[in-house]
Amino acid sequence: MLRDMPWPELERYSGQTSLPADFDSFWADSLAEARAAGGPVRLERVEVPLTTLDVYDLTFPGFAGEPVKGWLRTPRGLAGPAPVIVSYVGYGGGRGLPMQDLLWASAGYVHLQMDSRGQGSSWSEGATPDPWPSGPQVPGVMTKGIADPAAYYYRRLMTDAVRAVDAARTLDLADSGRIGVVGASQGGALALAAAAWADVTACCAFVPFLCDIRRGVAQTDCRPFAEITEYLRCHRLQADAVYRVLDYFDGVNLASRATAPILMAAALMDDIVPASTVLAAYNNYAGMKTLQVWPHNGHESGGPYDDALALDFMARHLG
Repeated sequence: MLRDMPWPELERYSGQTSLPADFDSFWADSLAEARAAGGPVRLERVEVPLTTLDVYDLTFPGFAGEPVKGWLRTPRGLAGPAPVIVSYVGYGGGRGLPMQDLLWASAGYVHLQMDSRGQGSSWSEGATPDPWPSGPQVPGVMTKGIADPAAYYYRRLMTDAVRAVDAARTLDLADSGRIGVVGASQGGALALAAAAWADVTACCAFVPFLCDIRRGVAQTDCRPFAEITEYLRCHRLQADAVYRVLDYFDGVNLASRATAPILMAAALMDDIVPASTVLAAYNNYAGMKTLQVWPHNGHESGGPYDDALALDFMARHLG
């Protein structure tokens, strides 16, 4: 059964997010500062017990030029430029181990998997610190730096996501004109940010988190949205200010700035990312869009079926 609003309402729902007047300039300035900071893109080959793929330890300059880790996986013996997939990790996870996440390179793509700064200790290992100080916060990263959009954690992480695409364009084996971005949950939010600001060819965002944040907080008591609830339960008079900060990072606003073809997925029994929050982003998306709905699934969404849909979608748009 539906755990959110009825489907006819979901089809029309556009969200409760406000668009800050300086939204575009905030992001233009943030990305310009990161790009001006510069920094090298470094690759170091990793010996792995694989016979069909090569794996490299990747370091690229992210927010403020700070080094961000990732894995680069390529088909072994790749001779010339190939289309690129940049992928992003779900909440609490990191880039994992070099022999994990082999789907995209096995399908013939150059695959850059970005690590998530300051995460990577919940369900997969990370290797990138987030050295920025923060005021009082609830455990997790949802309220880290929440008093100021310039200091908020997701400003750094979303900037990293765009800079990962920038880094991919510098790689000898990458076809810089064919870059897709993919992710689920938090990874879907980062894919939306990259689609908004990085001029990508195509995007897959499955059950993306951080969309229509006001409704997400009101609709679910599951983390990560519940971190906002816990924070405001203590900081009772700060709700308006907190939501004004979060508007800069809301996937609904990012979707309104993205024009690359997108495949999105929503799960109607999702307790972590309510379907209405996903539909709000989808209904505000500015480009060609396709929605896959899983009526009987929770936050796992389509699982391997999403993978199959993503492979087909990227093959059609990246070649």
